[in-house]
Amino acid sequence: MSELFNPPFIIAILIALTVHEWAHAYVADRLGDPTPRSEGRLTLNPIAHLDPIGTIMFFLVHFGWGKPVPINPRYFKNMRKGSALVAVAGPLSNLILAFVAFFALVVFAPQVLHVSSSEELMMTLGFGERLQAFFSQVLANSLFINLGLMAFNLLPIAPLDGSKIVQAFIPLRYEYSFERYMDQGPYILIGILLVERLLNIPILLTWITVIVDAVLSVMTAFL
Repeated sequence: MSELFNPPFIIAILIALTVHEWAHAYVADRLGDPTPRSEGRLTLNPIAHLDPIGTIMFFLVHFGWGKPVPINPRYFKNMRKGSALVAVAGPLSNLILAFVAFFALVVFAPQVLHVSSSEELMMTLGFGERLQAFFSQVLANSLFINLGLMAFNLLPIAPLDGSKIVQAFIPLRYEYSFERYMDQGPYILIGILLVERLLNIPILLTWITVIVDAVLSVMTAFL
């Protein structure tokens, strides 16, 4: 079945993107910034958080993004620290969701961890187990989508979360230079995507794979 019409895949994306953006809004709100709440972003309603292009990218290239949560760092007691905490909240929420999905699979559906596709999984189950299989597929998709979303957003290129996290550690004397680098972030990101697609140089794929594999190795160490 095409991923475009795969309900478990779609459900997992909606959950991952929604929780990611809600986490940004929640931390900003807790730090004193009323902007996300006033903009209707302090919600788990997926419609409030979906970015059309970012969502389509998930289906096309298996990574994407949600609609950025508007924040006003002036409300934070420490603007650099507050901005970094808001930024890290998104990837951290995806990491937590990935751990939940992984251990739920280990407990309730370990067979999912040993098949290569949802079609293969369905062939291994009887009719009475199909409903359980559906939720197992949601968990399996959730595991890898959340890890991929986390890894992608940790890339230190604006407007991704990684750039805002790194910015908190940039010495003040280099802040202007880093701001100029941030301004070029979208063009750098587009350039990486073009290089990856046109020249088949897996820059982004390597970054995501290394992080995902590292987290998976930690997860499996608990087994």
